[in-house]
Formats: sequence, structure tokens, C-alpha cells
Amino acid sequence: MQDTSKQYDNVIESCRSLFINKMKDYGSAWRILRLPSLTDQIFIKAQRIRSLQQNDVRKVDEGETSEFIGIINYCTMALVQLEKGVVEQPDLSVKEATELYDKHVGVTKQLMLDKNHDYGEAWRDMRVSSLTDLILQKLLRVKQIEDNSGKTIVSEGIDANYQDMINYAVFALIHLNEK
Repeated sequence: MQDTSKQYDNVIESCRSLFINKMKDYGSAWRILRLPSLTDQIFIKAQRIRSLQQNDVRKVDEGETSEFIGIINYCTMALVQLEKGVVEQPDLSVKEATELYDKHVGVTKQLMLDKNHDYGEAWRDMRVSSLTDLILQKLLRVKQIEDNSGKTIVSEGIDANYQDMINYAVFALIHLNEK
């Protein structure tokens, strides 16, 4: 499990670095995005990954890695939006946004460690394509919850689904880095 924790941190550091650099370029313009818009952005990235996995020909020279990083960062933005709400104008400094990023990724990593303990690192025997499918399934669940105005009867909420997507994307990136 120690390797998993270190590998997780390495993946997140790469994602975090890109997040910070984009914050420096664009500020917190993403703060105006409503949750369904963020969900749709994540969905586009997951669909592209699935297309890359299924198609032999690529017309854009970007692979799965950048899309999985995008999923992690957009899911983290969605967790921030769930906590702070949507705003009409960008309102976070790089420092504030990074602190929120770290907070939500920290909670999500702890969830991964807890589940990893209970599941015995089963994800290590999974294919990247299966992790992609699980992300897409979680996205469809989130869309349904959003269509139900955030209400669920017996299911976990939107935040747990975003956290699971982050963890699945991290696992996929660990697999891709090991190849």
C-alpha cells in the first residue's frame, strides 16, 4: 500500500502543477461553471479516452494521459463548487484555489486508502479500459442525480461520485505510467 500512496501522490503532483499553472494563466474563471457544465466537461474527456482506446486512428496528437489529468482536475473543481457554490465572477486567488484543491484531494486520497484496504488493491488487476468505463458509469449516475435536483433515495451523493472518478483516473494514470 505504501507504493500506492507514493504513486498516488506523484500523479496528483502532476495534476496539481497543471492546475496551478492554468490558474496563473486563466485565474479562477472556472468558478462560474455550474455543476452540470463541469460534469459535461468530464464526460467529454471520458468519452475521448474511450474513443482513443477503441480507435486505431488519432487525428489529434494527445493521448489518454492528458485526458485523465483533466478528469482529475475537473472533478476537483466540481468538489470545490459543491463546497463553495457557483459565483458570477472569478473569486479565488491561486493560493486559495490551491488550498481548496489540496483539501479535496486529501479527503479523496484518504477515501482511496480506506477502500484500497478493504478491496485489497483489486484495481491493480483491472484494465485501463475498465477504469474508463467505471468513470463513464459514474458520470451517468451524476447526470441522473443532477436531473433529480441532487436528490437520491439510497445512493451516495454527487461528491462521492466525483471522488471515485478522481481515484479511478489516478489508478489509470498509475497503470499508464507503469507501461
